[in-house]
Order: sequence, then C-alpha cells, then structure tokens
Amino acid sequence: MGRARRTDDTITREVDSGIAELVPDPYYDNGWTLLLNGTPQSHVDLDDPANLVFEYVRRIAHLADLLADEGEPLRAVHLGGGAMSLPRYIAATRPGSSQQVVEIDEALVDLVRGVLPLRRDWRVRVRRGDARAVLAKAPEDTFDLIVTDAFAGARTPAHLTSREYVELAARALNARGVYSSNIGDGGDRAFARGQIATIRSVFRNVCVIAEPAVFKGRRFGNFVIAASNQDLPLAELIRRTAGDPFPGQVEHGESLTRFTGGARPVTDETATRSPEPPQGTWGISED
Repeated sequence: MGRARRTDDTITREVDSGIAELVPDPYYDNGWTLLLNGTPQSHVDLDDPANLVFEYVRRIAHLADLLADEGEPLRAVHLGGGAMSLPRYIAATRPGSSQQVVEIDEALVDLVRGVLPLRRDWRVRVRRGDARAVLAKAPEDTFDLIVTDAFAGARTPAHLTSREYVELAARALNARGVYSSNIGDGGDRAFARGQIATIRSVFRNVCVIAEPAVFKGRRFGNFVIAASNQDLPLAELIRRTAGDPFPGQVEHGESLTRFTGGARPVTDETATRSPEPPQGTWGISED
C-alpha cells in the first residue's frame, strides 16, 4: 500500500452499456476501481492480483481456493467480466489455469485491456458475447468453476436467473465442479430466496454467503450462492468467511431451507431481473 493519492485522474469512456469510469485507488499505487453508470463493478490491484478489495469477490475466491489442492490449475468460466478481478486472482494463485471470461460489452473489454492489461503468461481468454448463449455452447463435463457475475447496470438480467440457465451451468461442470452466482437483494429478499430455490432444484449441495445484516434484510447487499453435486468445503469456508475484513455468514442445510421459506424455483417464464439497489448502496469514497 502506498501513500494516499488523488482520484482526479479518473479515466472516463462511453462504452456499450453506458459510461465506464476507472478511478485510481487513493491508497494502492496501482489500484483501480471500475464503475459502470456510477455503480462500482470491480477493483484491480495491478501490483498484487491477490489483493481483493470487494468482499463478494473474496467470498468467491475462497471457493476457488478450496476447490483443489493449493496451486493446482483450474478450468474456469467467468460469465460477466468487468475488470476481471477474479480471473487475475486465479491466474496468479493457480498458475497454468485455463480461464474464459465472457463479457457482452466489447468497448468495456477494450478499455480494461488497454488500461489494466492482463499478463501475457496468463491463460485467460476474453470473448464478447451473451453469458447464456456462450454457456449453451460450452462442452459438457469440462469446468471446475463457473461464476455468474453479470449485471446490466446494477441488476442481474432475467435470462441469467432461471432454472434452465442453471441447468446449462450444471451440464458444463465436471464431477467436482462448483457453480457460483453473485446477486444483489435486500428488504424481503424475495429475489434471493427465489434464486436459492432455483439453484437448489438443480444441485444437491448449496450454501449462501452474505453479511448478517444482508441476510436479515436490514440492508441491500451481495448474496454469493455456491453449489455443487459434491460436498462443499463448509467448515473451512465458514472459517475463512468469518475472518474476512467484513465477516460473512454461511447458511446451508436446514438453516438455508428456513431462510428460503418455501420460495419456488424460477423458470424462463417467471424470471425477473434482480431488484434495483437503493441509491448509494455500492458507492465508493473519494476522500
């Protein structure tokens, strides 16, 4: 971490999905935050790809850490690119990993590649396309990790929330594979409950990570859902999540059933976008 620096060197570009801003981190010499239409999407530390500032990305990184022995390469697909924080993390911590990043906004990809370039020795393939369309063409029984973190503005598109979509992910995972989805919700948490019910209708084992206040509906925030047909590393995941800078809570089993509260799986016919976050929910400090 370096000396505090000014944030008036923000890079602003019009991209396919609106206005993208790359804001210099005031505390990390080579750190940047990506905002799309004012909503923070990603944080990247070019000097240290393992430095994950956004809590929800740390949660998914815990899953990647526990999926295989330390340093073992993974085959991963990231549906939704942003500034590619997690692909950078996996490439740095598991050299030789083969990763695909799917991002629908081609101009955003060009901006990120130009300002926050990926290392040449990382096996990260970035392709433009719709997450569901690409997933539908993915080979069967192939990937160790599939992550859905795709937003249109600050909302998850409806066609990425249905049982039919989750079934595509399950088809592309190998026997040990883990599916993870990041969504936002608050209040009555009806959207999150529906997503949990949907993913549980496809996978045998599911857990959900969020901050306690988010689970209780006291504020809007991220829910990270993890699923597999193999046992999830719950004990270690609980330990790591509790030790995060903003400690999280892991719900699974009967407690998750109680939280879901009888919500029914979402289909293509009933799917909706995730709710609009209250203004300022994911704002960043410019002090």
